[in-house]
Amino acid sequence: MKKKIALYPILSLMLFLGCSKDSGNDSDSNPTPNRSANLLATGASANDILANGSFDKLLIEIGYVSGFQPTVDGIDTLEEFIRARTFKEDVEFRYTPLSSPGEETLTLNEVAELERDNRTAYNDGSTLAIYIYFADAPSDSDDESEDLVTLGAVYRNTSMIIYESTVRDLANRSVSISVADLEAATLNHEFGHLLGLVNLGTDPVHPEHEDTQIGDNDEETGNNHCNVDGCLMLAELQFGGPMVKSMLSNVSRGLASVPQLDAECLLDLQNNGGR
Repeated sequence: MKKKIALYPILSLMLFLGCSKDSGNDSDSNPTPNRSANLLATGASANDILANGSFDKLLIEIGYVSGFQPTVDGIDTLEEFIRARTFKEDVEFRYTPLSSPGEETLTLNEVAELERDNRTAYNDGSTLAIYIYFADAPSDSDDESEDLVTLGAVYRNTSMIIYESTVRDLANRSVSISVADLEAATLNHEFGHLLGLVNLGTDPVHPEHEDTQIGDNDEETGNNHCNVDGCLMLAELQFGGPMVKSMLSNVSRGLASVPQLDAECLLDLQNNGGR
């Protein structure tokens, strides 16, 4: 069955935090981490990630369902992207294998609950922590009637999900695009949102650079994506050649390279403390 590739959503999730369970025997040797700085809106930590002031180390925790670990090449491309666009010189990746939640699909509320239960790395001193969950189930927002699938999403300032089962399924249907290619494109795109692109915590130098959409009230509003052809931050995935936005047959025509940020996106990041 032919499938459309997802328009990468940017979703900010506000949670009400309940009191933690207290067994009555907590000790200072195992304090509960302060999670508040990692529970903010998408883009709220853009400058902290880009610059090297308040935080000089980036710790990226990769939580993955066993059997769905990301490829080495996919993560290497993400690291190259981070080092090229930020001033962080100390970048560490920590891998945590996890059991499957046993869900057929995942809502973002369920993803947030999985993060709460499994995430171990939070901001600590001069270390800024980011959590990326690689799932074994697709998004509940996939629309089978429209053949639309979602590859990834960001939902907080330091939180991201990659629908790895969907990435692999899509790559396996193509003769020319690898799992690592789709992982890298999705990871870099979603990380661009964590860096505040577009108009999501990093102010555009030129506001007309942001793409727009027509809302339910027929008003035109920004959609936090780029409007420059070929840019990584387009709302539709593009691999240097034909745009991949509708049918998988478009994907199989050929792969030039993982998309890059255009000059306007680079200018925005530099204006907010990035390279």
